Amino acid sequence: MKYLEPYFRNVFTVDLRALAVMRIWLAGIILTDLAIRATDLEAHYSNMGVLPLHVLHQHLWLPYLFSFHVMSGLWQFQLVLFALAAVFAVCMLLGYKTRVSTFASWLLLLSLQNRNLLIGQGGDDLLRMLLFWGIFLPWGRFYSYDATRIPPLSGTPSGTSCFSAATVAYIVQVGMVYFSTALLKNSPEWNSEGTALYYALSLDQILMPGGRLIYPYPELLRVLTLSAYYTELLLPFLLLIPFYNNFFRVVVVVVLFGFHIGISLTLFVGLFYLINMASVVGLLPRPVMDWVDQRLFSSFRRPYSGQFQNIFKHLRRPSLLSVQVKLQRPLVPRHLLPQLRNGFVTVALLYCVWWNLSGTHLPLYKLPDSSRWFGYLLRLDQHWGMFAPIVFRDDGWYILQGHMANGKSIDLNQQGKAVSEVKPASVVSLFKNDRWRKYSENYLFVNNAYMRPYYCNYLMRRWNEGHPNQPITQLEVIYMKEPTQPDYQVVTPTREVLCICANEPEK
Repeated sequence: MKYLEPYFRNVFTVDLRALAVMRIWLAGIILTDLAIRATDLEAHYSNMGVLPLHVLHQHLWLPYLFSFHVMSGLWQFQLVLFALAAVFAVCMLLGYKTRVSTFASWLLLLSLQNRNLLIGQGGDDLLRMLLFWGIFLPWGRFYSYDATRIPPLSGTPSGTSCFSAATVAYIVQVGMVYFSTALLKNSPEWNSEGTALYYALSLDQILMPGGRLIYPYPELLRVLTLSAYYTELLLPFLLLIPFYNNFFRVVVVVVLFGFHIGISLTLFVGLFYLINMASVVGLLPRPVMDWVDQRLFSSFRRPYSGQFQNIFKHLRRPSLLSVQVKLQRPLVPRHLLPQLRNGFVTVALLYCVWWNLSGTHLPLYKLPDSSRWFGYLLRLDQHWGMFAPIVFRDDGWYILQGHMANGKSIDLNQQGKAVSEVKPASVVSLFKNDRWRKYSENYLFVNNAYMRPYYCNYLMRRWNEGHPNQPITQLEVIYMKEPTQPDYQVVTPTREVLCICANEPEK
């Protein structure tokens, strides 16, 4: 093993300043995510919404899951937890009690995601995993309040480099996201025919303006499809090359930045692209961070001086009330803590790698079902099946046909306009946010039919509460199904009624 140590140290050493930038970026994403989710507190997290607690426990809950958010079905209770999560996210952003605030942010994010499993996407899994590894990363050593109170790490001339089991886990996790999704994309449309992007851009529910521009060019789409597939398959291995390490890391960061900016311009993926871009910022090597530090963060260059002391000096004023708890004998000897931490991270990383590879078609011994409780408990479960193995074909749009007492029909999805089966100019604009788009996608599946009455009744109640002069007595959730065909073939949409609900007649 001693002969491998130079290789591991060279490949898996990261710059603490890059980790600090990633910490700040991820904290900003958490706050943005909370702000978006907060607009649907009642709809997505209360018993008055689309997924009451009893439905969650009956159809989706696993005995190993954990959530503070299931302690009450009141949206007011959820608001308190949202506010608490925002406080810890701000502390994480500022680097105040960084390890504690990171742990609390991860725990509350895990709790929030477990409350509604019908609106999650791959970016949520990555955000959760980055926070989990971040608990063990020293990403509060720069650009933080904590950096003004503790000396820099030793071990390198500049004190800006770090190598540990956590840095290995972080880099391997980033690589697994792309390598695993490439392994899952084992269909001809990805690796030989090159038609996957054509099918993806045929989905009007996620089509963005940039996608409309390139959609009419099949040869371009084929080149982009194959480029995306081989980028995901091969690019992670650049992170394992021990020579010219700084150069290859810059290549990985630049390519993935361009990759995800391209995705954001063509497909509606919510915060997915921002989370993925944040995940690779921590890979920036020391020469790049030296330049960034000198040009952009010159006043913060030394973590023990500069403006951070001025910004945070009021936080160090003595408190009127101070409580300290000291143990006569620590639970674990201090000198054993690093070994225990590295040991736990190593076990968790090997478990995650095994989990990922077990979901592929590689001829490996699969992770036993009896061992999956650990993954569900800490939410280390991962599946990077973005558009894999094939792209979803059942495109279409929703008509929420409300029937009024006078016989008139209106479309709630069109703000009460007359019902029309003509395809909207922009289907994606019918969704309030990506959470609703993901919910609507899950709503289609037959095995999720239990969702339909709750969604239908929620929509009817909210409409009647908001439009007392235009109430409806019955609502039909209609899906205008338009399956994607090869070679731009035009399909006549078919009308499918997914759910009907009505108000009970007054006695």
